Amino acid sequence: MSAKFQTYHPAPLFGADYRRLRDFLITLDSGNYHFGRWDWMITHSYLDASGLPKIGLWEDDGTVVAAATYDCELGRAYLLALPGYEALRGEMLMYAQDNLDKDGQFAVLIRDGDLALQTLAMQQGYRPTQEQERDAVYLLDLPIVPPTLPDGFSITSLRETYDPFRYGQALWRGFNHETDGEGPYVHNDKLALELERPHVNLDLKIAIVAPGGDFVSFCGMWQDSRCQSALVEPVATDPAYRGLGLGRAAVTEALRRCAALGAKRAYVGSSQQFYYHIGFRPYAASTWWKRH
Repeated sequence: MSAKFQTYHPAPLFGADYRRLRDFLITLDSGNYHFGRWDWMITHSYLDASGLPKIGLWEDDGTVVAAATYDCELGRAYLLALPGYEALRGEMLMYAQDNLDKDGQFAVLIRDGDLALQTLAMQQGYRPTQEQERDAVYLLDLPIVPPTLPDGFSITSLRETYDPFRYGQALWRGFNHETDGEGPYVHNDKLALELERPHVNLDLKIAIVAPGGDFVSFCGMWQDSRCQSALVEPVATDPAYRGLGLGRAAVTEALRRCAALGAKRAYVGSSQQFYYHIGFRPYAASTWWKRH
C-alpha cells in the first residue's frame, strides 16, 4: 500500500481536513487518541493553533490512513496509523521530531508492548521516560442503573439547560482554579464555540445542579454512531461539593446515555481510583519517549 504525505490545512476551522482527520480517528477507534480528543482539542482555550499546519497526514486514495499530531501543546507527538500502514511510522517519527517540537523539546508517546515502534525509536536515539499516559475502559454491555442524588440536587444536560456561563464556571471551579488563587470565574464568550461545534451532542454533556442553581459537577461525553467507543472528557466537581457522589452520578448518567445510543465501550484517559470505583478497568498504558 502506498500513501502520500500532506500537511494539515487548518482553515476553515471545521473544514475538509478537520473532517478527514476526524473520520480517520473514528475508523481507528483507539483509546490512545480517540476522535473525542481531537474534537475537544480543536476549540480548546489552551490550544496552540500555530501547530495545526504542522500536523502530518498520510493518505491513500484520498483517505487519511496515518497522522502525526499533538494535543493542544506542541512538543509531544502521537503517531497514529490504520492497520496495514504501520510501515509509515518510521517516516512519521522523523517528521514529528522535526516539526512538532517546542523550542527544541520533543517527546513521542508509544504504547507499552508496541515493540516495533519502540525499536524504531531506539534506533533513532530515543529512550523511555518515567512519564506515562494510562487509559481505562468501561464495557457498556450491561444495563446501567440511573444514578441517585442527594435531596435538592438534579441532573440536566446542556441540551435541556444550555448555559455556557454555568458550564464554564463548573469547569473553572472543578479544576481548582478558584481554590488555587486564580480568582472567581470570568466568562469568555468564546467558550460557546466548544458547545456549538459540529457533531456535538448536548444530550451527552451532563451537569449536576445544586439547590441554588449552579452547575457543581460536570461530565462531557463524546460519541458518534459510526464508532463503537465513546470518550469521557472532561469530568470536574466543585471542591465545595465533593464527597457527595455527584461526579459519579454525572459520569454514570453519561455512560447510560451512550449505551442507549449503541456505544459498546467508553474510554477515559485516567488511572484514578474514582473511575475504577464506577466500573472502569485498566485498559492500556503508554510511555513518553525522549531522544538522548
